[in-house]
Amino acid sequence: MTKSPFPEGFLWGGAVAANQCEGAYLEDGKGLSPVDVLPAVEGGRWDAVMNPTKALETKYDYYPSHESIDFYHRYKEDIALFAEMGFKSFRLSISWPRIFPNGDDATPNEAGLEFYDRVFDECAKYGIEPVVTINHFDTPVELFKKYGGWKNRKCIDFYMNFCEVIFNRYKGKVKYWMTFNEINMILHLPFFGGGMDVNGEANPEEAKYQAAHHQLVASAMATKLAHEIDPENQVGCMLAAGSTYAFSCDPKDVWKAMQADREGYFFIDVQARGYYPSYSKRFFKEHNINLVMEDGDLDVLKNHTVDYVAFSYYSSRLTSADPEVMKETEGNVFATLRNPNLEASEWGWQIDPLGLRITMNAIYDRYQKPLFVVENGLGAVDTVEADGSINDDYRIDYMREHVREMGEAIEDGVDLIGYTPWGCIDLVSAGSGEMKKRYGFIYVDRDNEGKGTLDRSKKKSFHWYKKVIESNGSDLV
Repeated sequence: MTKSPFPEGFLWGGAVAANQCEGAYLEDGKGLSPVDVLPAVEGGRWDAVMNPTKALETKYDYYPSHESIDFYHRYKEDIALFAEMGFKSFRLSISWPRIFPNGDDATPNEAGLEFYDRVFDECAKYGIEPVVTINHFDTPVELFKKYGGWKNRKCIDFYMNFCEVIFNRYKGKVKYWMTFNEINMILHLPFFGGGMDVNGEANPEEAKYQAAHHQLVASAMATKLAHEIDPENQVGCMLAAGSTYAFSCDPKDVWKAMQADREGYFFIDVQARGYYPSYSKRFFKEHNINLVMEDGDLDVLKNHTVDYVAFSYYSSRLTSADPEVMKETEGNVFATLRNPNLEASEWGWQIDPLGLRITMNAIYDRYQKPLFVVENGLGAVDTVEADGSINDDYRIDYMREHVREMGEAIEDGVDLIGYTPWGCIDLVSAGSGEMKKRYGFIYVDRDNEGKGTLDRSKKKSFHWYKKVIESNGSDLV
């Protein structure tokens, strides 16, 4: 067996989000999450995501999140399966409306706090380190209805109240935190990213960046508070990443690709470096964006940067400065041209393992802070054979090459602390609300219409990933 490039103590694991796996959407005092008012894709999910005010006024036939995969009642079974795979870490999120149902409540919901106590205790039983996202597309719907979401600066106070409660409650149980999931998604999916609707705004871009400023200040304040409550806490930011390639060697294409990457780096520049990047000044001027800042905002950003940079990586992107060329873009959240050098998944996501190495090097070169790959994986339709087996060799192939490129990036000098591939157990897709778009090592018997037993079973990739962890990444066969 070859020597592993992965360091001792590397945090192998898997990732989920409360709003995509827990279910129990109103149980034990929980309030509404954004996904709780969204239908499945066949019911008009994308229209609802982009028009949340309309969605709240519409009664849909089926809401996938209401039961989801029922992690709320089955967490012991699921964590035991994670432990069997050998997980060193488990990335999950705390549902904000499970702790503060309305977001602005004076006191937290004890039943919600007790649930996560049990989850973290179960992780500790197996020596699994929780990696907790504080706000994973889970701003309480009541904050959207009452305050307009993160457009309103009051959300900073509500978020800080949430942070203070969970930092104190789970001191000693949770060491790794992330302030916001894929913080740059507020520009693309404002309802998910910021609990807001920008359709009626005179300048939607200004509204999104104002909300982003509030989140960036809240992130820095949360980082400060986490370190004060427990100096052992490690707080990270989280980016939806993926390097953008130029369609050609035309300098205009190269410049367009650089601008595309800067759109995401903008957030992490603030969180990791402590100040708004130089290029933001011109961008704000040209888009008539005038941010309202309060005294002390810039100081808190400067003095309380994150300890590590976490990110999701599914694919690279491709862009051109030529409008005619760009007419051919694929229709995912991040518009991208079809790269002829790459294969694509069933959902059109281009498979680019080397792109992960490129992205890791680019981010590490930029920030010189430890990195954490907290989402990566292949969404695919899985077939259960007559004997109950699920032979997802395509997933193993995808992950093998991505793990190999992570190892190469470590050899390049990148400081990587862990890897938690997305949807380690099948869960509801955030964008489409589907179950058939599966990422997990563990199959959940549930279909797009909500039918099925919810029974768990191991896929072929379960056994492969167990071997990868046992060998600390040296055995990828």
